[in-house]
Amino acid sequence: MSVALFSQLLYLLCGGLLLSSVLMLWRRQLSALVGLLAAQGVLLAGMAALLGTQDGGLELYVVALGILVLKGGVLPAVLRRVLANSGAARETQPLVNVPASLLAAAMLTLLAYAVSRPLVELDPTPITHAAPVGIAMVLLGFFMLVTRRRALSQVAGFLLLDNGIAATAFLVTSGVPLIVELAVSMDLLLVVLVLQVLTVRLRTAFGDTDIGELRELKD
Repeated sequence: MSVALFSQLLYLLCGGLLLSSVLMLWRRQLSALVGLLAAQGVLLAGMAALLGTQDGGLELYVVALGILVLKGGVLPAVLRRVLANSGAARETQPLVNVPASLLAAAMLTLLAYAVSRPLVELDPTPITHAAPVGIAMVLLGFFMLVTRRRALSQVAGFLLLDNGIAATAFLVTSGVPLIVELAVSMDLLLVVLVLQVLTVRLRTAFGDTDIGELRELKD
């Protein structure tokens, strides 16, 4: 594969990851969040496979397949099951409204490009030029995690944060060892399954999964 084609495909995948992250801050429908997470899983697997074409080894292709199965299939399926059991359709009372969220997304993306500038200047390659996208995803995931009230929205923010960490690792190190990616993926699946159980129990005990209302109940 030529360098020009590799760069275009890499920037296309990174653009899709960043766009889907911003859309997650914009959308309030919980089913849309799950669909965007599934799309991110496919794009992240595509990035790992693309880096595998440059690396020339088999390991990154195996990692890409694992990401595709777990983040593009299994985790979205689990979240859809949680959504069906929770009875909640959308995030009704986020701590930050949509215009402010989009403004924050723009500022966090600029911050990601600013803090990663020394890294890009250290080794200016197409891969390092794309690294700010992964850092921006980490910041957007953390922002979503702390500004949403529904349990499922916070899980989506946590998974967006994890996707950002994975994208940064791929772009900065040109790949993650297979054993590390498998360990992280299994931990992630375990966390989501535990959150599924907790969400169902919250729904059964209190009739809702709004974290804010549970805090008021404690007060």
